[in-house]
Amino acid sequence: MTDSPLGAFADAGATAAHYAAKLAVETDASDVWAARQAGVEFHLVDVRGQAAWDQGHAAGALHIPRQELAARMAELGVGIPVVVYCWSPGCNGGAKAALELARLGVPVKEMLGGFEYWAREGYPVEDANGPLRREIDPLTNVTG
Repeated sequence: MTDSPLGAFADAGATAAHYAAKLAVETDASDVWAARQAGVEFHLVDVRGQAAWDQGHAAGALHIPRQELAARMAELGVGIPVVVYCWSPGCNGGAKAALELARLGVPVKEMLGGFEYWAREGYPVEDANGPLRREIDPLTNVTG
């Protein structure tokens, strides 16, 4: 029905292709955590600036500010997939970093929700002084 405020719907094949392509380049905090727990090899890279990193970041993440990515490629190792994040969701630094890494030939995904949702979902967080205890947002993690 094309006169609906929703507009026309794509056919199921086109919709499936769209979402498959989207999932090939995006992930979220719960999937990143599950991959870590399963022992999947990848780098989790925080691409925010130093002040943001010092305030809080995903425990175990590498800190490579987006502007330094090309110069610090050796830290990532050849062929090891990378998941990047910024503060999000109102930030596109992760998308910019993913684009740059992809152009450099690195297999990469952007972690949707970034650090904000990593912390809100209750995954381990550190600041410049070590581990932080953060309250889990019950709207983002119903399992606690």
